[in-house]
Formats: sequence, C-alpha cells, structure tokens
Amino acid sequence: MALYFRQIIVTIVSLLVIRNVLKILGVEDYGIYTVITGIVSLCVFIPGALGSASQRFFAFAIGKDDSESISKILFLNLTVYLLMALAIALLLESIGLWFVMEHLNIPADRYEVAIKLYHYSVLSFIFSLLTSPFISIIIAHEDMRIYAYASIFEAFLKLGSVYLLSKMTWDKLEIYGCLLLVVSIVNMTTYIVCSFIKYKAIRKFPNSFDKTLFFELIGFIGWTFFGAFTSVIRTQAVTLLLNQMFNPVVVAARGIAMTVSTQAMVFANSFNTGLYPTIIKSYAAENYKLMHQVVYQGSKLSFFLIWIFALPLIVFMEEILRLWLLTPPEGVVLFSRLSLVEVLVMSLSLSIATAARAPGKMKEYELKLGIIQIFIFIISWLVLSFGYGAESVFIVAIGANIIMFFIRLRLVEKLVGLSALKFTKEVIYPLSIVVILSSVFAYYLKGDIESKFTLVFINTLIIMLFTALLMYFIGLSKDMRLRVNNEISRRAKFIR
Repeated sequence: MALYFRQIIVTIVSLLVIRNVLKILGVEDYGIYTVITGIVSLCVFIPGALGSASQRFFAFAIGKDDSESISKILFLNLTVYLLMALAIALLLESIGLWFVMEHLNIPADRYEVAIKLYHYSVLSFIFSLLTSPFISIIIAHEDMRIYAYASIFEAFLKLGSVYLLSKMTWDKLEIYGCLLLVVSIVNMTTYIVCSFIKYKAIRKFPNSFDKTLFFELIGFIGWTFFGAFTSVIRTQAVTLLLNQMFNPVVVAARGIAMTVSTQAMVFANSFNTGLYPTIIKSYAAENYKLMHQVVYQGSKLSFFLIWIFALPLIVFMEEILRLWLLTPPEGVVLFSRLSLVEVLVMSLSLSIATAARAPGKMKEYELKLGIIQIFIFIISWLVLSFGYGAESVFIVAIGANIIMFFIRLRLVEKLVGLSALKFTKEVIYPLSIVVILSSVFAYYLKGDIESKFTLVFINTLIIMLFTALLMYFIGLSKDMRLRVNNEISRRAKFIR
C-alpha cells in the first residue's frame, strides 16, 4: 500500500515540477535543459539494471539468513558501482561532451550555461547511480515504507528546488542544474544513513575479498546489463527508424503513445517491486511452493492493475486524447491502443522475470531475450521497407513480446520448476474470461456517446467498477479473495 501511495504522490509532484519549470525557464531554456539531460538519460537504464542484480543477491542472502554475506555483497556492489561510475563519467565527459559541443544546436548566448548544465547533469547521474545499492538493500529487506517515504522526500526536494529557482535572480538554467545536483546528493545521503541505521549487518567491514562471489556478481550484472541495454536500444532505434521513414508528426504520435503506456505500467511495476524480495527469499529458503504461488498471483495481479486502466483507455482513447491534447497528432489513437496491448502482454512476464533471476543463471535467459529484442528493430525495418504503415512497428513488438513470454515461461520451468501448464490454468484461463467479458461490456456501454468529459468520465468509472468485480469474483482464487477481504476489514477498522 505504501508503494501505491508513494507512486500517486510522486506522479502528482512530478507533474507540478514539469509545469512550473517550464513556466520559470521559458520554452527556449526548457528545450535546452531537455536536450542536455537527454544525452545523460541514455544511461538511465544502468541504475535499474544494476539495482535488480543487487536486490537479487541481498534478498538471496536474507532468505538464507546469512547476515555475514550481506556486508560482503554491499562491499562488492560498491566496488562494481564505483568502477561503473568512473567508466560512465569518463565516457560522458569525453564522447558525450564532444557530442554536446559539436553536434547540438544551442544558441550562442546560452552555450556556456549549457555546458555547465551538462556537467551538473553528469554528476547528478553519478550520485544517483551510487544510491542504487542502498535502495536495493531496503527493498530486499521489504521495508517498503522507508523506500516510499524516501522517494516522496526526494520528490518534494525537487519541488522545493523549483520554488527556490523562482526566487533566485541568477541564471535560472544553470541554477536549476545545480539545485538538482544538490537534490541527488541529499537523496544519496538519505538512503545511506537510513541503511546504516536500520541494518546492523552492513556496518561490518568484510575480512576478505570474496573472489567467487565477486565474479558471480559480475556475471549476473553483465547479463542483466545486456538485457536492459538491448531493451533501450530496441526502443530508441525504432523511434529513430520512424524518424527516418516518416514525418515528425508520426514520431510525436509514437512519443505520446509511449507516454500513455508507460503511465499505465507504473502501478504494475510498483507492485512487482514489492514482490521481488519475496520471490528471491522463498527460492533461497527452498520454499518453491510459496515461490510459485507468488509468481502466479503476481502475474495475475500485475495484468489486472494495468487492465483496469487500459480497458477504458482503449475504448475511449479518441475521446480522452481530444480532451487532453485538443488536436492529437494523426495516428496517435491507434498507436496508443497498440502500445497498451504491448504493455499488457509484458505485464504477464514481470513476476516470471523475477523468478528467472532467483537462481542467478542469467546467460541463457538474457541472451535469448536480448537477441529477440534486437530482431524487433530488424524486422520493423524490413516491414517498413516493404511499405507497411508506421503502426506495423507496434504489431511487430506485440508479436515479439508474446514470443518472449513463452520463452520466459519455458526457461523458468527449466530453472525453478514452475509449471507452464499450471501457469496457464492459474493465470491465463481466468484472465481470458475477465478480458472477454469486460471488453464486451465496455464496448456495449460505449455505444455512440458524445465526446463530453462528463459522459466519458462516468462511463470510465462504470467500466472500471465492472472490471474490478470480474477480477474479484472470477480472476482471484478463493484464498486471494479471503486475503483481500481481510485487508479491507483491517483498513476499515484502522480508519474507524
């Protein structure tokens, strides 16, 4: 629950920050800020990839009740992270800086400030990277309240930096970069202090350098990094492909569609962050029955958390985009619907992907899936070369994600003994019934309504309520319904 509260607060604060920064900086400076930070953002997948690897090792040690290994894992993680931070800093301050200086279109009178902003952005990213292992420790211990409150604190620090920015008279673009650097330093300090206060095991300095564990960690991180890298390359490469073959309107439509699907995926990702340590710990404790049950329920609930928002969005996509954008770009309605279908397929694999990481044998898993992700770009290029429309890249991605789902399921069956047949019975079958019944109801309810906000809003709530009831009575197992009832009763008593 803390994670959902955290996500709502962070999303609202983020929207406020974006609106006010745009107002304070102005369109030109905000554009420079976006371009400069966009170069550094090409490395944004790295903390996530490293963080998931760190969480696996911390959670595994906790599941084994091996407190001595925790300090070793932290020390080895910090070693790897420091080496990675040094390599990235050298890369960004050499090739990245050269690209900014030689190839970005920056007004002459803002050039010097833009370079300073770039340096601030690089440092902010490095501090964010070094924060990652301490976030991993907190998540591995399932202290989600600490993680949620620290995230909310960071969001309000950013909002506070915007307030300070509005009161300062110096160059606002440079000052904003400096303020965000301060936020990243304070954020890192917060996580480090919380970790050292909360967990005694990490206060001990390891007596020796565990080479075996180090190379195991490097191997796991390496293959996880490869998987995350192919995912980013696949997304960015397809966008560049559309940019080369179509006009900017098509690229803008894809960008909006990706934003819609990303927001729909937010709650499923937060939910799976909470499941990650439970799955790893149960594997480490050799409680495979519990692990498999968590994967079944996690996959089902991840899909539900997206479907309850995605269905009304798909049905009323045209009306919602007109209300939001007034004049949405051509093709954005179809793109957004297809993008939502893609993330729905992906949501089924979130818990399965966590289970695949539990044994630590990542080579076969990441190599097979990484190759498919690269082929998404190759096949998209071939399809577009044959004259098909821009929407075909989404269809290719959906097909590829379906294939990757079955590959993940087969690999997890091999790695941790999770039955693909039971997964179909426990997850796919009830989901299919819920999807079919809710879809028929939603399209029947829509009819030919006018695109008025009130009608769209009321019908969206009705669809969400009906879908939630279907999830409860058909989608959830008897045990899961009992747990939901107990949780509702507990929170009702707390409110009273």
